[in-house]
Amino acid sequence: MSIEVYRDAWGVPHLRATDPDELAFAQGRVTARDRAWQLEVERHRAQGTTAAFLGAAELGWDSFARRARLADTARRCSARLEETDAPTAAWVRAYVDGVNDGLAEGAARAPEFARTGLAPGRWEPWTPLAVWLSTHILFAGFPTKLWRDEVARRLGEEWTELFATDGPGTAGSNGWVVAGGRTASGAALVAGDPHRFIEAPGVYQQIRLSCPAYDVVGLAVPGVPGLAHFGHTGPVAWAITNAMADYQDLYREHLRRLPDGTVEALGPDGWSPASAHTETIEVADAEPVTIEVIETARGPVVIDTADGPGAGAPVGGDGSGAGTSTLGGEPRDGASAVNGQPPVGTSAVGTSVVGGESRGGSPAWEALALRYPPRVTGELGFGVLPALLRARTVADVDAALDGWVEPVNVVLAADTRGGLLHRVAGHVPVRDRANSLRIVPAWDPAHAWADAPAPLPRAEVRGHAVMANARGLAAPLGVEFAPPHRAARIDALLGASAAWTPETTAAIHSDTDNPSAARLLEAVRRVGERPGRPGADEPHGHGSSAPHSPDASGAHRGRAPRLSPAGARVRERLLAWDRRMEADSTGAGLYAAVRGAVVRRLAGHEAFAGLREPGPYPELFRPWLALGPRVAFALETLLVAGPVPAGDVDRIVREALDEVGAGEPPAAWGVTHRLAPWQALPDPDDQRWPGLGGDHDCVLSTSSVPGWTDRSARASAARYVWDLADRERSRWIVPFGASGVPGDPHHLDQLPLWLRGELAPVTTDWNRLTEEQG
Repeated sequence: MSIEVYRDAWGVPHLRATDPDELAFAQGRVTARDRAWQLEVERHRAQGTTAAFLGAAELGWDSFARRARLADTARRCSARLEETDAPTAAWVRAYVDGVNDGLAEGAARAPEFARTGLAPGRWEPWTPLAVWLSTHILFAGFPTKLWRDEVARRLGEEWTELFATDGPGTAGSNGWVVAGGRTASGAALVAGDPHRFIEAPGVYQQIRLSCPAYDVVGLAVPGVPGLAHFGHTGPVAWAITNAMADYQDLYREHLRRLPDGTVEALGPDGWSPASAHTETIEVADAEPVTIEVIETARGPVVIDTADGPGAGAPVGGDGSGAGTSTLGGEPRDGASAVNGQPPVGTSAVGTSVVGGESRGGSPAWEALALRYPPRVTGELGFGVLPALLRARTVADVDAALDGWVEPVNVVLAADTRGGLLHRVAGHVPVRDRANSLRIVPAWDPAHAWADAPAPLPRAEVRGHAVMANARGLAAPLGVEFAPPHRAARIDALLGASAAWTPETTAAIHSDTDNPSAARLLEAVRRVGERPGRPGADEPHGHGSSAPHSPDASGAHRGRAPRLSPAGARVRERLLAWDRRMEADSTGAGLYAAVRGAVVRRLAGHEAFAGLREPGPYPELFRPWLALGPRVAFALETLLVAGPVPAGDVDRIVREALDEVGAGEPPAAWGVTHRLAPWQALPDPDDQRWPGLGGDHDCVLSTSSVPGWTDRSARASAARYVWDLADRERSRWIVPFGASGVPGDPHHLDQLPLWLRGELAPVTTDWNRLTEEQG
């Protein structure tokens, strides 16, 4: 082999080899040396074996990964890749060989292995596909369908989409392309930042891959070869954001066990066999746990009321599927609920008559099956990865992305010939609209997928184009999108100049204007001007009237008391605030305190009483099912629409102002809005993580859960500017550093720049790099 490894001043690996397969080997090996612990955590997550060394807290994920058949799906996709695209399969194997070659050395440097007693394992040809699946299986937000189902049952069908926004558990991004006619150089710029849950080590790896066939810099996903999301080949550059498309479905299954122990599921054509087997999950310092893994014709069962053979509350005593359901909200037949859940033998969703006979087996029970494209098609789109590395024009990128599967992305690209691209890439099934909104019945043929996927939108780029998860290009493909604030703000900033450079473009990343504050600030202004509003007793957007009740001080709506002097002072300060969420801003801290108080009071309103107890689903899905975070992220909507009467909204805002005024003055925003990265092993020094500026709807998107915590777990997992005039003028940054090894000089060296909104240079001159020996 003739592999050469160079490093820049930030420790970023620049790899050079004689051919693509040798280069893939080098990428796998250097990633294993730099990030062995991260790679092994990801491998175990994909296989559902993390509890064996991280403990019982990981049982929920491990159970889901096994029940969703992530590893088995990766094996299927890998086998199909071998059959249909042997060169790409060999390229992936070369990467895996490199990982296996470097793991022992990398593990010896990483103290986490000794701390947990974990020995590095062996990667298989399908492991990178499994890592990709496990990383993105929740991107389409199928657990949100559990939430909408609960809202419809407990609050009313008319409110099913009330909370529709990018909320808990979602991943988003900013991205933009500026055409050459609007840059100082005359060549295009591509820039942006993916917003993900921040992990340490980071989810993106800066890297350069060079061989005679191509020379590409970009951001890799550790454990996966190539540069799937963000890359610059010299002649062309590309970037993506989450399209917020809906491409996974949940089916309500009725299952029954026959006398011989086999399982059947009720489908459109009646009862048919379902595959079933048991798996044992090893748990550190605890007894192993055995789960049953069931798969119907729709897909793997990911939520099962039966945790063991023959267990689970029955759907119907005769096995017909009629009668009871344990996966739902509060009973509507007058029976009392226990802990917010229906007692056994009662129905949460009413009676469903679906037919069939028990054939002498166990009573039927209910479960939810997940249908997702790679499980159905056996395709994961890995053939796109080497094609992107070879791309020279936007036409090449465009053609490559025709094979993309998941996650479904919006793509921007530009080349040195003036070509521009703005399109959606991925596999979105064509099916009934109800599939996108709710859990649908497995036995109803109306909810089957069409054979061909949906056509994918594209748009012409005029001057510049922005992608920021808002309802736009991908609108026909999804339900829940980000508010338009980030997209509109970036669009406005880009429109202010026709001479953009990499340096000035980078400044957009750190913009802290918070447009989403406007609606709450308007409510704050309103409560100090008049005591009541017309229609104050009616729910927003709904014709029926709500009960007329006194507010907290005993005054009836329409005769609301004035703000306390302290509350009035808070109001005055908020109305003078510049709406910027700077880390050192006490105005931003004050706004966050009032917002949190409003969110808590709204969540505690009687209109939402039925949603306070999460649905009867595994703990893994609680981020999508908890009322508080849902209210927090939908606050803009709930201030002007929904079941809470307008007069009560005014009262809540007034009480929040008084509450904050009566307490200690809130600190500057960055004092409480501190980074909270996820780590497989808990951080013994949590206080070391710094304060942040920004907020969920700022361009500098740093998300917390207002009303519950100001800590930020989701933020920019990387930032980049790709310059098509001169790749050496491109810029990039990650939150921590190139190395995943604690104590390494490049473990956290990029954090100060990331905090300041600065970017590190992309160095491509080999003479300015340091060759790594050995």
